[in-house]
Order: sequence, then structure tokens, then C-alpha cells
Amino acid sequence: MKPRIHGLYAIADSTYLAADGFGAAVRAALAGGAWVVQYRDKKNDAPTRERIARELNALCAERGAPFLINDDAALAAAVGASGVHLGRDDPGIAKARAVLGPDTIIGVSCYNQLDRARAAQAAGADYVAFGRFFPSRTKPQAVPATLELLRTACAELTIPIVAIGGITPENGGSLVEAGADALAVVEGVFGQPDIRTAAARYAALFSA
Repeated sequence: MKPRIHGLYAIADSTYLAADGFGAAVRAALAGGAWVVQYRDKKNDAPTRERIARELNALCAERGAPFLINDDAALAAAVGASGVHLGRDDPGIAKARAVLGPDTIIGVSCYNQLDRARAAQAAGADYVAFGRFFPSRTKPQAVPATLELLRTACAELTIPIVAIGGITPENGGSLVEAGADALAVVEGVFGQPDIRTAAARYAALFSA
């Protein structure tokens, strides 16, 4: 049975991490309570991405944490990742499922579009992500999403819902209260000097 996405969803991004720094950073995030890790890399070449992905997959397997790869179903399949996260410009769910098989996790970015989330659920997505909910330095041009949208989605959809975008330990509680199953965080974890402590602050929102 596939794990259900919840808790701190830590996105390890090449914007904040050097190629040789991913392993230590992800290890610290997992120690702090990250429940799922996504690897997002728009900078390094293909052999480097595969090396990093294999390292992170092994670290997550040690902790029993799902490991997802952003955008690249072929890389996810090659390293045996738990699944893939798809954006607007990526191949669809059916193509990713054909590459990865029925037992992997497929998530879909839905921005501020409830209809896109409905379609993703109908097509077999395992979770959907909405956001940005707050101003984001990682993706400053991302479209804004509202708490009302989140509440409506949580009432209607049956798959887990991830909130993303400018989330801090101070504002994340409002998203959890509105029904978000997971909080996806980039800079708030991997842009901090103490990654483990930063992750723990987010994880605590789910045990409050």
C-alpha cells in the first residue's frame, strides 16, 4: 500500500544546495522530522542529478520516508524513487504511470485551480499541491492561492492536499487548520543555517 502524503514535505532544491551538499542537508531535514523529500534540480547535468538522486533515495529509504523527484519520471524510475511530482508543462499522469508503474506516488501541481485538481484526482494522482499561499522568494511569480480554495478542496477531494509557497512556522498553522495534509517547504528548511531545527519547527505544526 502506498504511503499517504502528510506532514513536512521538504523540497531539496539546487537553488539553495550545491551538488555536494544535498546529502547532508536531506539527512538533517529527515532528522528534524521531514516526512517526505522531493528532489528538484534545474542546475546540474544529468549524471550529477542521477548521482544525487541515488544518494537521496538511499537516505530516505533508511528513514522510511517517501522520496520524490520533480518533473522527471525517467530519473525516478532509474533510481527506484517512490514517485514523481508533475507540473503544468510535464508529461501527464498516464505517461508517468506507464513509466513508473502502479505502486509509485504521483503528485500534481494545481496552483490555484480546483478544476485541475479534480482532473488530477480522476486521472489517478496520489496527491495534489496548491499554492503559493504566501509571498515566495523561491517562486516570486507564482500565482496566489487562498485559504478558501484550500478549504473547498479539502472538503471535496479525497486524496492528500499539499500547500506550498512562502510557508513559515509562523503562518503554516493556518494551512494545517484549513485542512492541508502536508506543507511543502524549500527555503524555510534548506535555506536555513540549522536545517534540522528548521524542519522540526514545521513538523511540530502537525503534532500541536
